[in-house]
Amino acid sequence: MALRNAMSAYYPVSEQTWQEFTGICELLSVEKNQFLYQQGQLPNSFAFVYSGLFRLFIADEKGNEYNKMFFDENTFPGSMVALLKGQVSRFAIEALEDSLVVTINFNGFRRLLAAKEDLKMYHIHYLEQNWLIAKEAREVALVQEEALARYLRFLAEYPKLESRLPQYHIASHLGITATQLSRIRKQLVDE
Repeated sequence: MALRNAMSAYYPVSEQTWQEFTGICELLSVEKNQFLYQQGQLPNSFAFVYSGLFRLFIADEKGNEYNKMFFDENTFPGSMVALLKGQVSRFAIEALEDSLVVTINFNGFRRLLAAKEDLKMYHIHYLEQNWLIAKEAREVALVQEEALARYLRFLAEYPKLESRLPQYHIASHLGITATQLSRIRKQLVDE
């Protein structure tokens, strides 16, 4: 029911579409520190987070990591560029908590997308909100805002995540060091 409610928040899906959609879904338990998708892997699905928390990140050859996004309840983690291009993923998606997800077969989703008008409309609304509007705001923030402003934006956009994430993951997401984030937090407390 949580998955259907999350989808309906973007556009209502008919009972017939929903029944066919559930046929391409599987429930999966993912333990903390386990990978949902690995960097360098060719994915065949994306997921819906029923419970838990994930990070989408990239690691360079030196082991430095950059957290691009976090996915908590009612969000859809996946390496969408890899799925669309049929290529291995440049990113990894790791569970930061014990989690329960619904995996969604990508080829099955594309077949349904081509056949179901209501699913197309859901997909359009989802992409507009999450991959255009939100992505643009984040990109602008990374190049135009100071670290303090980016941290305050993070707190406003993800108020429930700060207590669930280690400081170094938040810092990586903001493009700063954990030491810089510690100074920013101290500055906010002192003000």
